[in-house]
Amino acid sequence: MNPRPAPRPGGRSARVQAAVHRATHELTEQIGRAQLTVPLIAAHAGVTPSTIYRRWGDLAELLADVALDRFRADTEPADTGSVEGDLQAWAEQFFEEMGSEVGQAMLRDVLAGRSQGEMPVPCQCAAYTASQIEIVLARGTARGEAVPAVDAIMDGVVAPIIYRTLFGPNRASHALVRGLVGGCMQGASRSNGAALALAGAAGPASFMD
Repeated sequence: MNPRPAPRPGGRSARVQAAVHRATHELTEQIGRAQLTVPLIAAHAGVTPSTIYRRWGDLAELLADVALDRFRADTEPADTGSVEGDLQAWAEQFFEEMGSEVGQAMLRDVLAGRSQGEMPVPCQCAAYTASQIEIVLARGTARGEAVPAVDAIMDGVVAPIIYRTLFGPNRASHALVRGLVGGCMQGASRSNGAALALAGAAGPASFMD
């Protein structure tokens, strides 16, 4: 079972978080990420530097939290009518977002984070991503389609995209992403076919002694 990301804070804490996140975004656009400091962000957000240090600890942890917040999807993945179509559309959008300069900075900030709530920041990021995939697979299951496991998509599609984005000498491409999704779907079809064959070989269950 995939871990669930920590809930967002409420009340005054939420207002402080929103103000600091907004200030971080605005200053990044104005002066660039490399020039960010806790005092600058605090002044722009209308809070004291000690408020940021108490809540986030340091600049790296704040940037990780800001990046993590951007991984929270505001909408569900597109519904194309088939699980493969949904996965293709979602994976290509994920690839485009992560491959952008903003996306690459987000990934690096997330990896630099330690923990927010009950799990490390990178694990929360993975949980947000998995929750989007779960929506797609649930639709496919409801339509009676053979669907891959969430972990199969995380390992077979998400992980290669992130690795190639951050470390790979050869960057990912739309063609590669389509191939990764297609491979996962073929695996799901084979698994479904094997299960049906096994059920057929077993024959109808007998309840007689």
